[in-house]
Amino acid sequence: MRTHYCGQLNISHNDETVELCGWVHRRRDHGGVIFIDLRDRDGLVQVVYDPDDADTFATAEEVRGEYVLRIKGRVRPRPEGTVNKDLGTGEIEILGQELEILNRSETPPIQLDDDDVGEDLRLRYRYIDLRRPLMQDRIRMRAEVTRNLRNFLDNEGFIDIETPMLTKATPEGARDYLVPSRTHEGKFFALPQSPQLFKQLLMMSGMDRYYQIVRCFRDEDLRADRQPEFTQLDVEMSFIDDEDIMQTMERMIRQLFKTVLDVDLPDPFPRMTYAESMQRFGNDRPDMRCPLELIDVADLMQDVEFKVFAGPAKDPKGRVVALRLPKGGELSRKEIDGYTKFVGIYGARGLAYIKVNELANGRDGLQSPILKFLPDEAVNAILERTGAEDGDLIFFGADKTNIVNESIGALREKLGKDRGLMEGEWKPLWVVDFPMFEFDEGEGRWTALHHPFTAPKFEGDSIEVNPGTALSRAYDIVLNGSEIGGGSIRIHRRAVQEQVFNLLGIEKQEADEKFGFLLDALKYGCPPHGGLAFGLDRLVMLMSGASSIRDVMAFPKTQTASCLLTNAPSEVSTRQLRDLHIKLREREKTAE
Repeated sequence: MRTHYCGQLNISHNDETVELCGWVHRRRDHGGVIFIDLRDRDGLVQVVYDPDDADTFATAEEVRGEYVLRIKGRVRPRPEGTVNKDLGTGEIEILGQELEILNRSETPPIQLDDDDVGEDLRLRYRYIDLRRPLMQDRIRMRAEVTRNLRNFLDNEGFIDIETPMLTKATPEGARDYLVPSRTHEGKFFALPQSPQLFKQLLMMSGMDRYYQIVRCFRDEDLRADRQPEFTQLDVEMSFIDDEDIMQTMERMIRQLFKTVLDVDLPDPFPRMTYAESMQRFGNDRPDMRCPLELIDVADLMQDVEFKVFAGPAKDPKGRVVALRLPKGGELSRKEIDGYTKFVGIYGARGLAYIKVNELANGRDGLQSPILKFLPDEAVNAILERTGAEDGDLIFFGADKTNIVNESIGALREKLGKDRGLMEGEWKPLWVVDFPMFEFDEGEGRWTALHHPFTAPKFEGDSIEVNPGTALSRAYDIVLNGSEIGGGSIRIHRRAVQEQVFNLLGIEKQEADEKFGFLLDALKYGCPPHGGLAFGLDRLVMLMSGASSIRDVMAFPKTQTASCLLTNAPSEVSTRQLRDLHIKLREREKTAE
């Protein structure tokens, strides 16, 4: 129905007769001459209709925004003084000769040039929202990213293999989405949280190198970078060690950024242990663009009278840190109160601070409500350890270690963004040497920090004797404060896997019931293997500059895991429930 896409035309097509199809982006009537900006996925082009052809002109007068048109006309240069240098087709226009209205449109509920439309409205009318050039660019970038990743992995000898969508429920950290079986009464499939066990089985099958761009499902609370269904690039390799897979994946990401964004990422990516990352930045996915760091000062606070500091300083599970903000003395009391409320989101009970006005004046050159509680020796040591200078502000966090890490770690990155301290555009990082286990105080047992199939760094009795100090062969790849991928070398010996299950409190009967197929497979010659999974949505979100993964998914869910477009989830008929052997329990009426 067309000879060209709208955005493909330029001055080289001068005097050619072309046929185009698309949507009316804008229509303007300039005193007897009608201008129509016609839009398709490649861009806009201006079409001009004059009254010489009365029938065609009459049709052009009917046209309104978002009408679907087919036009025929001749390409010509725009008149002098009307060239639009911001538009790819800005040097030319089409003198319209024919015009066919393929479909009319009511006034759309979303204006495509309005950037302040609420997300609920955008998701309800997603098919209109996706017409916006910004959204089209993001979806195209996503396609380009996946194409580039596939090409790299194909060239590296990886095999694209699909794994089941209907599988067995296994404990992997989040709730499963369950699918009732019609043919097996009372039994359920689960949608996969990841293809973890299947890709390990593929390594045991001798496939050697596997990849898959795969849909995954987790029934968990949502946020900007989390969805109930999301896409992973899943990778697994046999007969490799940590270094092999990290180097291969690093090359892939460097090539991706160079091809898609023309960005040269560092070679090699920096590496940091989990322990160092937690100590310096308060989390295991630090944004390395931010130069601020957490500085431990607990040893300086153990003997002070200020119990807010002394208590956590003496507590083995507590932490006291300082965070120096260069030129932070410019902050008003209102701004400091705002940051105090911010850390409260993460459980912090307050945010102490010291303003450094003039170091040369000693205590008189400082300003803080907590100074009266701190002796000179502690204050001087804090100033020296933080490297404070005139005009700086020092924030403090004192509480349980996890609260301090979460609250001051988040404050660090917020201050970096608010104060314009971010350095560089892209800062990748490998985080390695994760703890094998973490202790769940609520349940009183050890849990796997990543998943129970992650190999320990050192096998043997030490895993059970000192689980709190055991390290795993896991590695995460972090970009600008977001974890874009994570993986590990897997356990490939049955005895070690059983040892880990036992430590996690998974009894033999439960292990056989939930993971019997994996344990059986480990008996029949399992090679050393490992892999990594990238969050494709999150990666594209960062590369495209979007603020949410919903902006790089064609049809995402809301934060309550519903689809405003299709009104899913929805009720189903009694017959469907009967076929699935399901009876809904009526809600009990509560007494007023």
